[in-house]
Amino acid sequence: METTVAEDQAAGHGRPLAPRGARGAVARLLRLPGGRARRWAAWCAMPPLALVSVVVLARAADTDGITPIPQLLAFLPWLLVPAALGLLLSTAARWPLGCGWALAAAAATGWFIQPYDGGSPPEPRGPVLARLRVMTANLEFGQAREGLLSALRRERPDLVAVQECDTRCAAALDSAAVRGAYPYRSVALGDSAAAGSAILSRHPLTRAEGVRGTLRMPGAVVRVAGQRLRVQVAHPMPPMPGQVDLWRTELGRLRAYAAGRDGETTLVAGDFNATQDHAAFRAVLDTGLRDGARATGVSRTPSWPSTTTPVLGAQIDHVLVSRALRPRTARFLDLPHTDHRALLVELDLYGQQS
Repeated sequence: METTVAEDQAAGHGRPLAPRGARGAVARLLRLPGGRARRWAAWCAMPPLALVSVVVLARAADTDGITPIPQLLAFLPWLLVPAALGLLLSTAARWPLGCGWALAAAAATGWFIQPYDGGSPPEPRGPVLARLRVMTANLEFGQAREGLLSALRRERPDLVAVQECDTRCAAALDSAAVRGAYPYRSVALGDSAAAGSAILSRHPLTRAEGVRGTLRMPGAVVRVAGQRLRVQVAHPMPPMPGQVDLWRTELGRLRAYAAGRDGETTLVAGDFNATQDHAAFRAVLDTGLRDGARATGVSRTPSWPSTTTPVLGAQIDHVLVSRALRPRTARFLDLPHTDHRALLVELDLYGQQS
């Protein structure tokens, strides 16, 4: 029986012929590299690439998924690190599939790092009626109350949303100096040091029904330059393992509040325990609220945890505003004895927008 030279060579080496054409290219792409060291590098590249892929797919699917996806979504920009590690290991292994996988994962992550616009309203029109300085600060069980008082004296905000205000915090805010600067307030203490919240105002304030939550989220109506301004503190539960559904539910209540504003000028400020990479937070933005930090070019500036900011962290503290409020500047402030940075946003208030 006659044989070809190629068949004789394959038989002599004891292995079948490699497929040719497109089929052969696919087979070579999918095959792990030869050699123990290269194969080991390829196997080591898989876990970081799989991690990035799962989180990015959840982001693309507009879902927060289950633990640990919501927790990882908070740090989505940092997924570029495991993607780069996967690319490095795949390159060392000379594994084409791994290199392509890593590049695709990095490209998708980079795409979603872009600031989220959502349903941002058009720019307001007409004359500016007033300029407001709005601050939100999480005091971590009331520990940062002295830092907050110092920031109030230094920055002189017009409206202040305070989270994790305990009885000591409430007493500090009730001092003569603070009452002189902020004669209008709504303080709602909870059953723990983390549960209390407060609204301070230089302008006349009427208490309003707040959003229901495990932690107190008071609401108010503030009169500024003859205009009604709805103010709501945000402090939903964090997406801890076993509490993701509760976190999602409470963010959903904040979304319902924002969606039901019926054209009224609205401001929602606080610790949302969520970033723009969480679908539940994007749903709030999609009601037409504008993120003050995003609008002023400081989107993704980390506000938590303060021990690693501004190098590493997540922006979970936000000031969201409706169309009649145009953000001018936004700054993150370091307060001692809290794991959050405060956020100060300067806004222009326009007349009621149609």
